[in-house]
Amino acid sequence: MPSTYAVAGMITRLHDPQYARWASQIRRTGGCRQPIHLRGHVHHVDPTTGKRLHSYSTAGEPDGILRLPCKTRRATRCPSCAETYRSDTYQLVRAGLVGGKGVPASVTAHPCLFVTLTAPSFGTVHTRREKNGTVQPCHARRDATTCPHGRVMSCTARHGADESCLGEPLCPECYDYAGSVLFNAMSPELWRRFTEALRRRIAKNAGLTQRELREQAVISFAKVAEYQRRGVVHFHAVIRVDGPEGPITTPPAWATADLMTDAVQHAASAVAVTVPAVPGEPTRAFSWGTQLDVRQITLNGDLTDQAVAAYIAKYATKAAECVGTLDRRINPLDDLSALPIRDHARRLIAECMRLGALDELTEFRLIKWANMLGFRGHFATKSRRYSTTMGKLREARAEHVRREQVTAGWLPLFDEDTVLVISHWEYVGKGLSVGDALLAAALTGRPLLPPSVPGGGV
Repeated sequence: MPSTYAVAGMITRLHDPQYARWASQIRRTGGCRQPIHLRGHVHHVDPTTGKRLHSYSTAGEPDGILRLPCKTRRATRCPSCAETYRSDTYQLVRAGLVGGKGVPASVTAHPCLFVTLTAPSFGTVHTRREKNGTVQPCHARRDATTCPHGRVMSCTARHGADESCLGEPLCPECYDYAGSVLFNAMSPELWRRFTEALRRRIAKNAGLTQRELREQAVISFAKVAEYQRRGVVHFHAVIRVDGPEGPITTPPAWATADLMTDAVQHAASAVAVTVPAVPGEPTRAFSWGTQLDVRQITLNGDLTDQAVAAYIAKYATKAAECVGTLDRRINPLDDLSALPIRDHARRLIAECMRLGALDELTEFRLIKWANMLGFRGHFATKSRRYSTTMGKLREARAEHVRREQVTAGWLPLFDEDTVLVISHWEYVGKGLSVGDALLAAALTGRPLLPPSVPGGGV
């Protein structure tokens, strides 16, 4: 039940003469749970006469501020803004598969693969296995060995999908926490080397030099990083071959799905990256895991453009929270034992702090990215010619909103080339009071984040 303080806040807001305007702001933020508060004004002035054509100021708004959506991508912080981000990612990925958003529909004839690159093993962890719809025992072993710490390396439990032990090692003392953290830190470089090896292999299979390949074809991709429950990232990528000018040109005849599949398999097994030598630490060289998945994307097969776009977009709003860590940066002075996280994530974060303090590894900024368990790369990337950009999608949405406001009479219709716009804005905070948050949830039909979720509450 709402507290007395929350109820009092709701009553105060409902009796506010500007309640209707406040409710309008909340609806226009899409139900954002942590709206940005701005204070300022904007004036449209005729540059030839100096006459003020239109003015807007937040002085007349409820509480003297304008509320705007936070536009975060993290679902744990704001589900509504994260849903907008997910939808944009879906449109961006799908446009590169079937056309649209400036990409011709002929791109559907270009060979295209969906590739999953996984991480190597750093120790046996609890997992959920299914076979023909039946959940299998986690790690059933008739001749299970006993580790040096006295634990039997076997688990006969049939884990549920939401059990907290999933991803946790059978023996934490045997698990290579340092290797897990360093793989996350090195994975962006491993991906870069994979793309280079992929282009070399495609050129070799086609009987071309690297220069000749660039003159005949362009390799485009879009990828997203997903955290496994054990705390390491793996990559899902759409890889496509275009003509020399990108998706607007037809790829050469030698570009086939089979040729690309061979190139992906070779590149994934051929690349490796070595961690700088650290006194007292073993020399480490990382490569991709053995579980490589390469499948062709089709319009009406098992793996369609809609399925791939939806799968990649799903992970655009997630980060390391599934491992049980926090969705905010961690202060090196924080007491890790007091953080509301599970022990496996705590050990990974502690390893980031320990390794990040070593001079040889400062370039990886492990302490700064401890909440991401060492991964410091972009969660989603694409090559320049794959499809449209997130910026263009946002510009189109902003233009659509502006046209709606002009049609409704909220904004005058100006020729932007003949009007001088003078504006001043300042950030004054974000979020909602408890009472406002409850009213916002009722207005928009979007539930509040529970306080137990990192970033939840109000």
